[in-house]
Amino acid sequence: MFRLRGMTAGTFTRAVVRGIGLPRWPRHLFVCVADHFEPNWSGATESRRRARVERWVRDYPRRFGAFVDSRGRPPQHTFFYPAEVYDPREVEPLCGLVRGGFGDVEVHLHHDNDTSERLEAFLSGYTRTLHERHGLLSRDGRGALRYGFIHGNWALDNSHPGGLWCGVNDELSVLVRTGCYADFTFPAAPHPAQPRAINQIYYAIDDPGRPKSHDTGLRASVGREPPEGGLLMISGPLVVTGGGLRRPRVENGNLSGSQPPDARRIEDWVRAGVCVAGRDDWLFVKLHTHGAAEKNADVLLGDAMSRFHAGLRELAGSRGFAYYYVTAREMAWLADQAREGTERPDFDRLGWVDRRGE
Repeated sequence: MFRLRGMTAGTFTRAVVRGIGLPRWPRHLFVCVADHFEPNWSGATESRRRARVERWVRDYPRRFGAFVDSRGRPPQHTFFYPAEVYDPREVEPLCGLVRGGFGDVEVHLHHDNDTSERLEAFLSGYTRTLHERHGLLSRDGRGALRYGFIHGNWALDNSHPGGLWCGVNDELSVLVRTGCYADFTFPAAPHPAQPRAINQIYYAIDDPGRPKSHDTGLRASVGREPPEGGLLMISGPLVVTGGGLRRPRVENGNLSGSQPPDARRIEDWVRAGVCVAGRDDWLFVKLHTHGAAEKNADVLLGDAMSRFHAGLRELAGSRGFAYYYVTAREMAWLADQAREGTERPDFDRLGWVDRRGE
């Protein structure tokens, strides 16, 4: 029997159902690549770390600058750089890609046996460093720094079943207080930290007394205001696909050497149907990768990714949908537009609004 390690029966069933049938093509498809970008992967030496960063800075514009989406914009890549190994000599070159219009840099974190006090101080200091030293991140209408987040080892809000790689039961509250606009950690399947909420854009409400408060939440819906203190969760696709003559497999939006980018995977991502409730003609495809590792960079910066972009363009033309390459930050802004009931994505209105001052 095919099983997903660590997933509940209900989550498994929902993932299977999402993988059955023909995809329902949207009017607008937003594609975000959220990279758990770790130059220190596998204990790399300093020279190897630098080489990994330099490869991306050198090759990404050269390989993909000629591809454009439905509004004439090149592919976007969001580098979630690990805060615990911050090195300005690695971050600053990535800023060149940001300034060149090829992506953004956000916050990634691995930690263990932490406390909410230490975590809050650390995130506040790190985000100030990214902004003041590198010109990264944005301020909202109240002047507060805002950032996107991915938790290392999938253990958001102390969700690892063994209690590893976090230690902070009120982590969601800490993230909200320090300016996190959305979490992009999931899906994690087949890892046991996978929450029950799959293929959703939703708001997680923290229960400081227990871990994994994001296991379920309030779905983002047209006309419904976000709950006070809720953290926006933007999930990537999770379906079980295959069957018949094909061996069933997990489609979790991972781009890697073992799961290379391929336009044929787009149908599964569309089947996942990640959207704001009531606006299902806007679909959000948040993919993930660990792009610094050479085995993954080989496909992400090679011919396989070029074929993917060409295939996406061809599929959009044949199926009649518009597609847009977006950063993580832009995807959160667009989800907010969808929640407000906007009929067409307004890229001139992407930014923070201080509604408390209205």
